[in-house]
Amino acid sequence: MRENARLSSRLTAAISGDVMTDPASRGRYATDASIYQMIPEAVVVPRSVEDVEAAMDIAREEETPVLPRGGGTSQCGQTVNRAVVLDNTRHLNRILDIDTEKLTARVEPGLVLDELNRALKPHGLWFPVDPSTASRCTLGGMAANNSSGGKSLRYGIMRDNVRAISAILPDGTKARFNGANPEPGVYADLVNDMRALGRREADEIDARFPKVQRRVGGYNIDALTGYEVNMAHLLVGSEGTLAYFTELELSLAHLPGEKVTGVCHFPTFYAAMDAAQHLVTLNPQAVELIDDTMIALGRDIPLFRKTIEAFVEGDPAALLLVEFAEGSAEGNAAKLAELSQMMGDLGFAFTGTGKTWGGVVPVTDNGLQGAIAEYRKSGLNVMMSMKDAGKPISFVEDCAVALPDLAEYTQGVTDVFTKYGSKGTWYAHASVGCLHVRPILNMRQDKDVKTMRAMADEIFDLVKHYKGSHSGEHGDGIVRSEFHEKMFGPRIVSAFEEVKARFDPKGLMNPGKIVHAPAMDDRRVFRYGPNYEVPEFETALDWSAWPGAAGGFQGAVEMCNNNGACRKLKGGVMCPSFRATRNERDATRGRANTLRFAISGQMPGGLTSDAMADTMKYCVSCKACRRECPTGVDMARMKIEVLAARRKKTGLTLAEKLVGYLPRYAPKAAKFAWLMNLRNKIGPVRRMAEGLTGVSHRRDLPVWSSNPFRDDEAQDADPDVLLFADVFNRYFEPENLRSAVRVLRAAGLRVAVARDGSGTALDCGRTLLAVGCVEEARAEAQRVIDATKDAIAKGIPVVGLEPSSILTFRDEFLALCPGPDAEALAGATHTFEEFLAKRSDLRMKPLGRPIYVHGHCHQKAHDAVTPMLDLLKRIPEAEVHMIESSCCGMAGAFGYAPDTIDVSLKMANLDLFPALEAAPTNAFIVADGTSCRHQIADGTPRRAMHVARLLDQALDG
Repeated sequence: MRENARLSSRLTAAISGDVMTDPASRGRYATDASIYQMIPEAVVVPRSVEDVEAAMDIAREEETPVLPRGGGTSQCGQTVNRAVVLDNTRHLNRILDIDTEKLTARVEPGLVLDELNRALKPHGLWFPVDPSTASRCTLGGMAANNSSGGKSLRYGIMRDNVRAISAILPDGTKARFNGANPEPGVYADLVNDMRALGRREADEIDARFPKVQRRVGGYNIDALTGYEVNMAHLLVGSEGTLAYFTELELSLAHLPGEKVTGVCHFPTFYAAMDAAQHLVTLNPQAVELIDDTMIALGRDIPLFRKTIEAFVEGDPAALLLVEFAEGSAEGNAAKLAELSQMMGDLGFAFTGTGKTWGGVVPVTDNGLQGAIAEYRKSGLNVMMSMKDAGKPISFVEDCAVALPDLAEYTQGVTDVFTKYGSKGTWYAHASVGCLHVRPILNMRQDKDVKTMRAMADEIFDLVKHYKGSHSGEHGDGIVRSEFHEKMFGPRIVSAFEEVKARFDPKGLMNPGKIVHAPAMDDRRVFRYGPNYEVPEFETALDWSAWPGAAGGFQGAVEMCNNNGACRKLKGGVMCPSFRATRNERDATRGRANTLRFAISGQMPGGLTSDAMADTMKYCVSCKACRRECPTGVDMARMKIEVLAARRKKTGLTLAEKLVGYLPRYAPKAAKFAWLMNLRNKIGPVRRMAEGLTGVSHRRDLPVWSSNPFRDDEAQDADPDVLLFADVFNRYFEPENLRSAVRVLRAAGLRVAVARDGSGTALDCGRTLLAVGCVEEARAEAQRVIDATKDAIAKGIPVVGLEPSSILTFRDEFLALCPGPDAEALAGATHTFEEFLAKRSDLRMKPLGRPIYVHGHCHQKAHDAVTPMLDLLKRIPEAEVHMIESSCCGMAGAFGYAPDTIDVSLKMANLDLFPALEAAPTNAFIVADGTSCRHQIADGTPRRAMHVARLLDQALDG
C-alpha cells in the first residue's frame, strides 16, 4: 500500500478539506457493500466545489483516476477504484432550494436522502425514490446509480425524478445537463454528438433494450432518442464515469398520507410469484417479497423478533407485503377487502391446508407498518447476518423480468442454485419483477468463485430468454459490466464505449465500470483476494461463535458487509460518534474495515498500531451496533480486544489507571471525600491536574459521598432478591441505592446486597475493561459468578441500578468466563426497572409533574428501556415521555478527556440537550446512567435522577 508522495503533496497544498493518504484511511475507502476491494491513491474530503475542481485538475495532470463517492453502499463495486476518492458526504451536503409550488428541490451530491425527506416533511412533500439505504445513501450516489425502491411501481426510478444535473466534465468544463438547448460551446458540441448517436442507434436501442421498468444497465442512451432529450438522464446511472455532479434538481411528490399493508401469506414460493401479476391490478403503491429464509433469520435478530411475531401467521414459504395509500381510512379499508377477496379467488385461505393455505394479515397500525418497513429495508443485512464463512453473494441479485414470467424465472434461478449445491434467499420488489437473490458462497475459495461465474452465465442466459434486464436496481459496477455484450449485443456496447470516450477521452473518471471492465471473478480486485490471510493469534475474549482465525475473531470482524447502516444520522443510537464527526473512521463500518486490514497484515502495526488506536478513539462502547447492526458487528466488544492488545504493548498511563482501578481505591478515597472534592472548587488545581489525570479542566468530576453505601444497609435474611451495588452509585450517589432498597422492600421483598465475604465489594469489571485490563476484569467477573451462584440456583434474581455495570453480566461476562455458570447469571440478571416492571405490588401516588426519560445506551442495546417506561406509567396520572436521542456523549471517561470532550458535547447537542431544553421546566428528568446524569448536569440547567429515586418519591405510605 505505497503512498504516491507527489500526488499527496500536491493535493494537500491545494485542498482546504482533508486529504488522507495514510494506509488506514485509504483502507477504509477501499471497499463498498460489494465483494470487491481496491486501495485508493488518496482520499479527499472537499469543503467546496473549488476543492473538487482543484482535485480533479491535479488528478488529470498526474494521470490519476477520480472516483466521486457518496455513502459507499454500492453492491456491485461502483465505488471502489485505484483513484483519488472524493468523499462528498461530510461537507457537500446542503439543500440549496425547495420550491413547494414547482415541486422541486436543488441539492448538493453528498446530501443523505433521509435528511432531504426530513426537511420536506413539514411541507407535506417527499422525494419518492426510496431505496432501503435511505438513512445513509446520498442523492448524488442515487443519481449515479439510477437507484429505485419499493414504490417505483407508482413513482418510477431515479431517472424519472431527476430534472437537471450540474456537473464538472473530466476536462474541467462546467455544464448544466437538462432538456434545454444549450448555447454554443463545449457543452453544446457534446449535446449535439450525443443526440446524433441517439438518432443513429434508435432502431438498435429499440430492439435490444429490455421493455421493463427496472432496466438500469449500461448508459441510458435510450434517453437520447425521440424529440425531447434531457441530457441529465444520460448522466443518471453513469456511476461516476462521465462527470462529477455538483448539484441535482429533483422532482418532488406529495406525501401519500395514511397507508395500510396487507401481508399476503403463501404456502409455496412459486405461488407467491405467480400471484404478484394479479395483486398489482389492485393498484397498490408497493408489493414487496419476504421469503421463509429471511423470516427465519429475522427471528434470530433481537431488533426484528417482536416485529415478525406481530405480522407473520404460522410458517409461510413467502410473504407479499401489499401497500395501499388511498388517501382515506375508508379507501384503504376497501383496498384491504379487495385484497382479501382476490387472495380467496386465487384459492388461499388460513383454513386451508397444503397448497391452499394462506391469506391476508391486515396491518393498519402506523408503528407496526414502520417496523415492518424497516425490517424489509434491512433485507440485505438480515441475509448477511449468517455467521458462517459462506455469505449470500451479490452478482445476479436484481435481475428484472415481466410479471407474467416471474414465477417461471424464479423457479429457473432456483434450479440453477440447486444444480450448484446452493440456495438463494429472495426478497424485495415483486411489484416490478425485480427480486433480490443471493446464493451462499465463500469468496475465499477458488471453487466458489468458479461457481459464481458459472451461475452468472446461466442466470443471465435465463434473463435474456425472458427478455428481462440483468441489472434492475443496483447498477453495473464491476460485477455486471462485462456482461453487457451478452445482454445488449456488440453494437450497443460499442455505443456505450463511444459515450465514455466522448465524455472522458483519457478514461480517468472511475474507469472499469460500464465499459472496459475487469472480469467479475478477477480475484485480484476481491476484498478477499488470492493472498488474503489472517494468521492465528491469541485473543483476550471468547469469539467461538464465529468462524475463522484467532478463535473466531476474524469471522466476527468480517461480519461487516459495508452496507453502512451505522452511518444513519437519526433514529436509534448507532453510531453516535459518526453522527458528531461524519468521519468514515468513526462509523462502525470504518472501524471494522480498519480491524480487517489490521488482522490481515494490510495495515502496518496491526492491532497495536497508533492508527488502530486512533480509529477506536471515538468509539464510546455504546453497544448500539450490538443491537442495531443487522449483521451483529459488536464493536464495543472488539474495542476491548484492541485495548487489551495495546495495553500489553504500551502499559497503562496514569489517567488510564485512575479509570481502571477506580473500584480498588474508591473505599480509601471516600474516607477523604472533602479533600477529593476540592479539585472541583479550585480553578488552578483543575488546570494543573488536567495533564496528569486526563480529565479536562472544563469538567466537574463526580462528587465523592462522605457517607457511601454499605453492604450491611441491606442484608435481609432469606432474601428474595440480590442487589448488586456498583461502584458509581455506592461511592458517588448512594442515595440511589438507598432508594432502591426502600422501593424493593415496599414491594414486599427481602433484599440482600450481593457479596462474597472477602470484605471487598464485588465489581463488574467495567472500568478495567475500559482500559484493556481483561485478565483483571475476568477475575472480578469470576468473583461475581461465584458469589451469586448459590442464590441463582435457588431462583433468586440479581438486580442492579447502573446499566453499564449490571448489563455487563449479560454481555461481557459471557465472553470473559464462558460456561454454564456465566449463562445462569446472565439469565438471572435484571436491571432495577426490568425486575419491578414484572411485579404489581407497588402502591404509588401521583407526582403531578411530567416525566421525561433518557435511556442509557446499554439499556437500549439490551431492549431494557421499555420496562422502565412501563414502570413509570404505573405512577397514577403520570405523563411519561421518551426522549428520542442517541448516546448522551459522556460514555464513562470519554466525556472527561481533554481530547474528546468537544465530540462528547457535540453528541449531546445533536438530540439530548435540545430535547431537554424543550421539556417543561417542572418536568422530572430520569436517566439511569451515571454518565448520562453528569452530562446533563454539565451541559444544561437540568438535573436528572435515577428511576429508583423517582419511584421512592412516588411510594404511597
